[in-house]
This record gives sequence, C-alpha cells and structure tokens, in this order.
Amino acid sequence: MQPRARPRLLVSLLAVALAATLTGCSLFDQDKPSDPVAQPTAGTAGGGTQLEIPTTVAAGQVSLLQRLGEDGPMRTLSVERNGAWQCVDCAGDGVTSRGTLAPELTERLQVLLANPALADETDQARRYRTTCIDALTSSLITSTGLITSQDCPGEELTPVAGEILLLLTQATPAEVKG
Repeated sequence: MQPRARPRLLVSLLAVALAATLTGCSLFDQDKPSDPVAQPTAGTAGGGTQLEIPTTVAAGQVSLLQRLGEDGPMRTLSVERNGAWQCVDCAGDGVTSRGTLAPELTERLQVLLANPALADETDQARRYRTTCIDALTSSLITSTGLITSQDCPGEELTPVAGEILLLLTQATPAEVKG
C-alpha cells in the first residue's frame, strides 16, 4: 500500500506547483487596512477573484492547502504577516472569504512561525510520506518548507505545525467537510 501513497502525494504536489506556475505567486494587496477581528467578507461563487496557490512564502506568512481524499475540493487559505487572510473554497462551495485574524491570534501565529523547531517538522526533515487513502491531507507552506499531515489513525501531528494548523482552522470561517 505504501508504494501507491508516494505517487499520490507527488501528483498532488505537482498539481499545486502547476497551478502556482499558471497563476503566479501574488497573494494580497498589501495596502488594505486590517480589521481587529476575523470578519469574513461576502464570497464569490464561480467567476470571482481566485487566490493564487503559492509554492513559497516569506517569513511570517503561511498558506494552508487541504483536500479530503484524492478527488475532494482543494481548500486554500493564505495568511499574511499582518493577519489578513483569504480562503478559497473554504467549505467546498466555491466561495472566497477574506478577513483578518484577531491581534492576539496574529501574534501567536507569528511566534509559532518563528519557532526554530518548525524546521525539524518539514516533510524533508521528517522524510514524510502519505500513508492513508481518502484522508484529509493538510499541507502548510511556511518559509521553512512544506509540512504535510494526514487525518488518519496512528499519525501524530507535529507539535508546532499542529498548533499552527489548529489555529488556522479554528480562526477561519469554514473547514473541509467530507
């Protein structure tokens, strides 16, 4: 079963890289004012502005890509250093939402992203391989590298990246539903 898991991850990562190549790497308009709490804006379904999937991010930024199974919709969340976030297809409904993390969450996120232990949690450092089929796969893109985890029995979350993942999924309006 493990030989099939490696090609699935490679196909998923190649799809993300291809999408990023086709769309570019610009995320947000840096001149927008920030709100004090997370406030999603009205989304657009089909035909609205789409978030471009990054392959790298700067220090203090993070992107989260989530997909349930191989054929599920891709949830794409990107958070800027100032806490401004944009989520495309958050609930698998094609809606784009925007908002700003509360100041204390932004501060906590920045502390987590600056934690030196995060470098030991990257896929490369852990030699990570996906092992589950049809599981929720979450990939954090940080300035230290890609950190992937799956919601399947026996898989332990990495301490720092797991906390980042929890913060992001609890502070934004929707989660991937199966």
